[in-house]
Amino acid sequence: MASKNSANSSQTTPADNKKPQEQEEEIDIDLEAPETEKAALAIQNQFRRFQKKKK
Repeated sequence: MASKNSANSSQTTPADNKKPQEQEEEIDIDLEAPETEKAALAIQNQFRRFQKKKK
């Protein structure tokens, strides 16, 4: 069990170490909504353009 804990501790980020009382907010997103699909496509297109400029 010690090896499992050490693996988890190496994967934590500074954001994970804020306050122990804070719990991650659960976000409910309807993945089937047309607005969500449009937003995802827009983000993907911008990322592809960024990758092309980067090269």
